[in-house]
This record gives sequence, structure tokens and C-alpha cells, in this order.
Amino acid sequence: MSHPEFFVKRWEEEQAAFGRVLRALPAEKLDYKPHERSTGAGDLAWQLVIEQRNMSELLDSGEAVWDQSPRPSSAGDIVAAWDKATGELRERLKSLDDAKCARDGKFIMGGNPVWTDKVGNMLWGFLFDMVHHRGQLSTYIRPMGGKVPSIYGPSGDDQGA
Repeated sequence: MSHPEFFVKRWEEEQAAFGRVLRALPAEKLDYKPHERSTGAGDLAWQLVIEQRNMSELLDSGEAVWDQSPRPSSAGDIVAAWDKATGELRERLKSLDDAKCARDGKFIMGGNPVWTDKVGNMLWGFLFDMVHHRGQLSTYIRPMGGKVPSIYGPSGDDQGA
């Protein structure tokens, strides 16, 4: 299995868990945060959407521009945007190969490149960051009054499928 094939396999294997976590967020508590310096639940969920979009941009142009647009006000709209961004990225990943992974890439925030690397390395970086924030978000769910879904195995609320 090539490195690009392995990335796509791992990315696909994470998608169901992302969807379960996003769908488990209590819709009326998107502003919840465990501490004043923490990011709110809805904003974390929206960040996952933006990162999926950034990975698509990176594959299209070699540049990903952080767009911290305001999040939708409803959990349903966040999930719909997630599903759309995931579908779009899935299509692009069908053509991922060694040449695309070897291209130079840039991640831009506030008009400035803050990260440059090979596209393949950046894809992994985005996925790792997303897994990290999914874990962060999953710790919010129970205090928000929701049930934590199975991620890699059973949770205290979900024995998994």
C-alpha cells in the first residue's frame, strides 16, 4: 500500500467517528465551554468543517487559507456543512497520489503563511489536529447533557456498533 493510499484509508476510517461526535452535540448548547479560555462546542465543531475544507483547498491549489467565518447557529447546519465538506474532500482524495503528496503546500492565516511543508505531510497534520479536536469536543458532550458516542470502542454511554 502506498503512502497516499494509507492516508486515504486512515482518513476514511476516522469519518464515522467524526460524524457520531458531531451528531451527539446537544443542539441547544453549542455555546458550552468548560472554561472561559476554552473554545465553545459549536466553534470546535465548525473548526472541523473548516479543516476538511482546507484539506480540499490544499489538494486543489497547494494552499489552504484559514477562513474563520462565523459558525452556523444550528447544530444541524454545522453537520450539513460537515457532510458536504467531507463528500467534497472524499472526491478529491480519489486522485491522491505520490506526486500530489510531494508538492509544496502552504497554510495561510491572516494573510501570512504560518506552515509550509509537503502536501502529504500537511494532510496528516490536518487529520491529527482534527482527531485532537474531536477528542476535545467529545469531552464536552456529557457535561452538555448529551451522550458520548463510541469513537474507537465503547464509551460509558454507547457500547458501539
